[in-house]
Amino acid sequence: MTINFTMSDQQKKLQYEVRDFSENVLRPVVAAADAEPDPLVGFQMTKPAYVEAYRAGIAMSMLPAEYGGGGISCVDLVIAAEEICAVDPGFACTVLCNGLGLMPIAWYGNEEQKQRFLTAATSDPTGEYLGGWTASEPPGSPSGTANFDIPLPRPAGVGLTAVRDGDDFVVNGRKYWPSSAGWDERGVNAGTLIVRTDSEKGGTEGLSALVLERDTPGVTYRHLDKIGHRLASNAEIVFDNARIPVANLLPGAAGNGDLVINRNFAWSGPVAAIAAVGMARAAYETALEFAKGNTAGALRPIIGFQNVGYVLGDVASKIEMARAFCWRAADYLDKHDQHAELVGAMNKIQVTELMFDCVYKCMQIVGVNSLETKYGFGKLLREAAVLPIYDGGNMGMQRRRVHGIIADPAFNPRAILEDEYVEFGKQHESIGTLVG
Repeated sequence: MTINFTMSDQQKKLQYEVRDFSENVLRPVVAAADAEPDPLVGFQMTKPAYVEAYRAGIAMSMLPAEYGGGGISCVDLVIAAEEICAVDPGFACTVLCNGLGLMPIAWYGNEEQKQRFLTAATSDPTGEYLGGWTASEPPGSPSGTANFDIPLPRPAGVGLTAVRDGDDFVVNGRKYWPSSAGWDERGVNAGTLIVRTDSEKGGTEGLSALVLERDTPGVTYRHLDKIGHRLASNAEIVFDNARIPVANLLPGAAGNGDLVINRNFAWSGPVAAIAAVGMARAAYETALEFAKGNTAGALRPIIGFQNVGYVLGDVASKIEMARAFCWRAADYLDKHDQHAELVGAMNKIQVTELMFDCVYKCMQIVGVNSLETKYGFGKLLREAAVLPIYDGGNMGMQRRRVHGIIADPAFNPRAILEDEYVEFGKQHESIGTLVG
């Protein structure tokens, strides 16, 4: 019997160290930073904690060891991420976006690019280095991102254009919701940028990925003000004849920007899902403590009432189910060269939506008192609401990827059960992108 849910001593050590960081370094700054009206200032207030995370090896833990990263497995990453997310998933998103922004370089870049960008990311003496993931675009008509792989030329699909001019690409257009504007609205140090290199082709052929560097001329940033994940930096980015060197084109992503998007959001699926577990865990522990110490006017604490015990018991069970699914999806990534386009999407969809309901169930147990800020449910609910709609929205992108795979006549519905590799290809894209 090889199935084993017991963490190794190394994993327990990792969990303990990240929990210690989250409770003693991160938590003290969360409340004030979250309440800061200026989103850029709030983000900057997390910088000292981020530097400590960098120096502790947390911030770049997912990058390959041969380039100075932690080289940890996806399972290890999920174990560590839960501890940060239980305190603040927005800060965890800042750390995660190092992976979203830099792992595509490891997957699709050449050796020179890996040495140039990944080594720089893992050897910053200031500890401030940020990676970024820049794919999403602003809403409009036509605009947006969910149907990025629509099989039509512009103006459908991704609108950010990159036209080659000598040794550069000239880039024009806008991005919206990218992972970061950097500490000072001058951009992250380096990250992956999805562009349209061929406007005459659809999204399965015309997209590519470039590495966007900090202080690139012609690029301006504006932080977005959000109701949730306020400690994560998201921005509007405007490209006005920005010039990005052709040397920053990821060779494996030329004409395959669509596959970069799908693989990246599959890789991050279990981490987004474990963030939801962290939120539900925090809500459950708060509600359980409340139920054991409050009588609601009865003679004994309400934990003795059946409805309270049943609801909290269901929540606890669902958290365990969700965590197991996250570990399973991460294990699948580790076994299949960090590909889990089907399992990663399924995991992200189901766990984030289930855990949002769990947070609300805990609020019902606490009742009207859950509205008082001292219990923290307002923030938990705001953060939990983010998870189903970001990181590749469940309705706009994740479910469509699942649909594309299971609609394939060759799909084996028992593949996950049998731990088979379910390959995701261009034939699985574009489903449902054309109305009617």
